[in-house]
Amino acid sequence: MTPTGPVRAWFADVAPAHGSLPPRAHLDTDAASMTLDGEWAFRLLPRVPRHGGNGFEAPGFDDSAWDLVRVPHCWQLEGVPGLPRYSGPAYTNVVYPFPIDPPDVPDENPVGEYRRRMDLPDAPDGGRWLVRFEGVDSAYEVYLNGTRVGDAMGSRLTHEFDVTEYVVPRGNVLAMRVLQWSAGSYLEDQDMWWLSGIFRSASLLNRPAGGIDEVFVHADFDAAAHTGRLLVEAPPGAVVRLPELGIEVPANESLVVSDVEPWSAEVPRLYRGTVSTGAETVDLAVGFRTISIDDATLLANGVPLRLRGVNRHEWHPKAGRTLDEATMRADIELMKRHNVNAVRTSHYPPDARFLRLCDEYGLWVLDECDLETHGFERIGWRLNPSSEPVWREALLDRMRRTVERDKNHPCVIGWSLGNESGRGANLEAMAAWTRSRDPDRFIHYEGDWDSAYVDVYSRMYADHAETELIGRGEEPPTSDPQHDRRRRALPFILCEYAHAMGTGPGGLAEYADLFEAYPRLAGGFVWEWIDHGILQRAASGAYEGEEFFAYGGDFGEEVHDGNFVADGLLFPDRTASPGLAELAKAYEPLRIEPSRDGVTVTSLFGHRTTSGIDFRWRIEDDGEPVASGPLAVPDLGPGEAIRVPFPGRTGAPVAAAGPGGPQRWVTVSAHLAVDEPWAAAGHELAWGQARLDDHGEPPRGRARPAGDSRAVVQTDGGWELGPGRFDAFGTLVELSGLAVRGPRLDLWRAPTDNDERGDAPPSADWRALGLDRLRHRTVSVTSEDRALSVVAHVMPAGVDVGYEVEYRWHAHDGALRLDVFGSPLGSWAVPVPRLGVRMGIPSQLDAVAWVGLGPGEAYPDVSLAAREGRFASDVASLQTPRLRPQENGARRGVRKAELTGGGSRLTVSGECFILTVRPWTTEALDAAAHPTDLVPDPRWLWMNLDDEQHGIGTGACGPIELPRYRLEAKRFRLSVALSAEAG
Repeated sequence: MTPTGPVRAWFADVAPAHGSLPPRAHLDTDAASMTLDGEWAFRLLPRVPRHGGNGFEAPGFDDSAWDLVRVPHCWQLEGVPGLPRYSGPAYTNVVYPFPIDPPDVPDENPVGEYRRRMDLPDAPDGGRWLVRFEGVDSAYEVYLNGTRVGDAMGSRLTHEFDVTEYVVPRGNVLAMRVLQWSAGSYLEDQDMWWLSGIFRSASLLNRPAGGIDEVFVHADFDAAAHTGRLLVEAPPGAVVRLPELGIEVPANESLVVSDVEPWSAEVPRLYRGTVSTGAETVDLAVGFRTISIDDATLLANGVPLRLRGVNRHEWHPKAGRTLDEATMRADIELMKRHNVNAVRTSHYPPDARFLRLCDEYGLWVLDECDLETHGFERIGWRLNPSSEPVWREALLDRMRRTVERDKNHPCVIGWSLGNESGRGANLEAMAAWTRSRDPDRFIHYEGDWDSAYVDVYSRMYADHAETELIGRGEEPPTSDPQHDRRRRALPFILCEYAHAMGTGPGGLAEYADLFEAYPRLAGGFVWEWIDHGILQRAASGAYEGEEFFAYGGDFGEEVHDGNFVADGLLFPDRTASPGLAELAKAYEPLRIEPSRDGVTVTSLFGHRTTSGIDFRWRIEDDGEPVASGPLAVPDLGPGEAIRVPFPGRTGAPVAAAGPGGPQRWVTVSAHLAVDEPWAAAGHELAWGQARLDDHGEPPRGRARPAGDSRAVVQTDGGWELGPGRFDAFGTLVELSGLAVRGPRLDLWRAPTDNDERGDAPPSADWRALGLDRLRHRTVSVTSEDRALSVVAHVMPAGVDVGYEVEYRWHAHDGALRLDVFGSPLGSWAVPVPRLGVRMGIPSQLDAVAWVGLGPGEAYPDVSLAAREGRFASDVASLQTPRLRPQENGARRGVRKAELTGGGSRLTVSGECFILTVRPWTTEALDAAAHPTDLVPDPRWLWMNLDDEQHGIGTGACGPIELPRYRLEAKRFRLSVALSAEAG
């Protein structure tokens, strides 16, 4: 007898589903329905039962010993914060956490089994009953009353099953078996936590006889004629009604509608209506808008479109990919308040409610198919489903389900075939089907740069120089010459840029300038909206039991990508990071440029006037109010600009008095005049600043200035100079009775994620050189010219590279002035993390007030959001609690800082320095894996006063800092004055 192989299991079949219905739109209908969300019986098995069954689906099966869970959920997050109750989550960016052996998956394949009981809601006789699942990861089979209904794959896609012949009026038992791994998992390698379960809503739907199963709304806008074209595809005999427009017409008839207002992200005008038959009414929200391409420019309603966007994964630190509507609404409102106008649904269609909210609030949406095969890159793209014919139907099914569900949303302006899935004929087939089904939206895919079958040229992480070349149409040719001319006629989108991992992202200002300079550049989507941290509690240490956000590796995964999952503009609890403020400034819809005699206001809106926006001015001397008031700015149309004088009494500002006097700054800002759904009246949309006082180069005085008194040597070998006491090595140990440590030259910073990751991370060179283990040697301590001069060499062990530094102290008016002169030693082949000094100050000085740039942190290439003023904070609030601790919290352009507490005070003043104050050392910050690893020093705060820091860039995934932000080893001078009062 010839042996035969086993029958392939349904979940290792490339067929996307068995028994599920063709995809269709989600409709807001008056037909009977019932949610299946809520309490389900649940158990987890380590693998699929042998021969596929264990009887769990039988109505009489005893599930009384099973756990009860609330659906929707992700089973790996049951029990967190704390030990996961079932299996643990795992994070990978690219690599599959299982062997690449498509379409098969390992025997070690956790299985969740679910059961619940349900009665049918009241409904007319003669209809059908469907069960709908909006998101189940990764494959599942459905049973009703013991009968297998079907199975499906496509975790973030809706599937419906007809259960009419299986239901009874009362006591139905719905059972599901959900597998963590399936053939579909090869299509879902989307740089996120691998989580499983029924994670989106499920429902029971009645489909009445004579009802409306499908609707397709076409609503175009003719900008020249200011008319709309409406066609609603629906069953024959259905009637379309839009009362506001006086429309009552049969479905499937095209008509021209006069005097309609178009839909846009700036003015999301919706017309409410219905399409109905005698058996069912479906609510409509119609937005008239047209997306087109002309002369390599992407247009919306005939106007060039600038996508000021973000990539958005669905994430919650406790619920994973399960979001409620309140969270979605909060996200959209936060986006709107930070000038975001577009979302790419990376890398799958979102919860359907999110798109309805985008229609209402106004966001352009690039809707992405549930597809990524990035892990095949690791094996040279061999067997990649994008190019294997056997996978063709699976990929087409995913695209159909994306388009059919979401086609009626005016917010959706383009369809994305997926992400990082290589190249292949199956992608081309997806594009062809999409274009035939919906020719009114553009088609996007980044992974095939020749762009032969898409409508926009898309790239991720192209640097500024290459982006500018593309804007000019001067980019390198396509790999296939026959596609080159066509691609140069396509608009360009950065589908991912400005990777927001850790401190940063750097370079946003320069990208924003490029987008405005070149019509071909349609903008882009910053990666990404939110850190995917999972709420956990510290298991040990000083903060045992305290909550923190876990990342890859924190759950004992064999394969993981660490904190690469923490690369968002929001922290996991939806607190804004400093990067979001930077983005809001880069994405401002108005450019405000004040000067001494007035202000130029330029509208960057494309679809609205500035009506409903108030402008204000205020003048401050070193942050102290001088004058303020409203500013009359005429209404501007899209793209218009105007120069407006200040009111007469502010037109000739008085110069600041004398050298070292206060700086006078004017701030002009734009605010909502009325409430919007996403922000209250008074919300600031944009701002600009200019310095008004006479200012040239500040007087620097003598290169080696003298002071009031001489340094006097003490019996212990130390020194006394004015209010300062120094040890024998010339280190300041006391200032006016206040104990201090230092300052000493500091070249090291706790590497940022952008320093640590990427193709050539500088931190590797820094550590190899030894900049994290500097040694200090005092060369000389001398009293000369009424000053104390301390010369030291600061170098790592084992190398002849470092810095020679002179600390030149002199006393003046009860304070100590410090001039630091630094000169590089040896041949430097790497940039320097920072140039400045670090000193310890008493820990009770935990209140900080400063004049300079604020209120948030800033770095050389991350300083758009920093404005001139007077600010105050406690030391704890100066820290940015990133998931992996790293350099953070620097305040730039500081001219004066006061630290107070416990009756003591320390004042630092200077021409312009960078201030950082921490309750721990840089070394402790560098060593910590999570914020709960950081224990404040009980005695000291650690204050850095820097001349400059190395730029930030986005090198963790993208371009490094621009050359002008690279801090080379160079001579520098830092001058500050220190005074104190001891409590």
